[in-house]
Amino acid sequence: MKKIANILILGFLIFNLTSCKTIKEKETENNIYDAPKVEFDLGENSFPKLNREINDYEFNFNLEQLEKLTLIVREFEKRTTNQIAIVSIKSIGEYTDFDKYAIDLSNNSGVGLKEKDNGLTIVFSKELKRIRISTGTGTEKILTDDICKKIIDEKIIPEFKKGDYYLGIERGLLELINKWE
Repeated sequence: MKKIANILILGFLIFNLTSCKTIKEKETENNIYDAPKVEFDLGENSFPKLNREINDYEFNFNLEQLEKLTLIVREFEKRTTNQIAIVSIKSIGEYTDFDKYAIDLSNNSGVGLKEKDNGLTIVFSKELKRIRISTGTGTEKILTDDICKKIIDEKIIPEFKKGDYYLGIERGLLELINKWE
């Protein structure tokens, strides 16, 4: 009788361990943003794969902030077809020029519709203390380099200096959307 009880308990434990999700999986199951599976993965071409609108490889944002930024970007894309990606990155690999890296990352990732070239990528690094807004050809007709620089200087950098990366990105993102619509 004791053997049968032990076998039943063992079977129950094996079943539950192999079929149950972890607490973390249950918490994030219904969220629109799934946390990255790896801290940072440089692909064959030195660029991380952008799997979503917000790619926080430096872990600057909490889950609620990631969801809010994602909703802002998705709603804007629904209204306009314009695409935005936000990327935080710890390293630029073999590159020596952050701006060139950000432009190449944006081009390599295909942000924006090809026929409209209506993409925009915000690439920043807390570690490297750098930020760049890269625009597609169609986008730069509206969001010029001067406008992007002004948004970085007036909306994003002041919050970054306070250590609030979320608020800096949110304010910059909303200002970019406001000028782009």
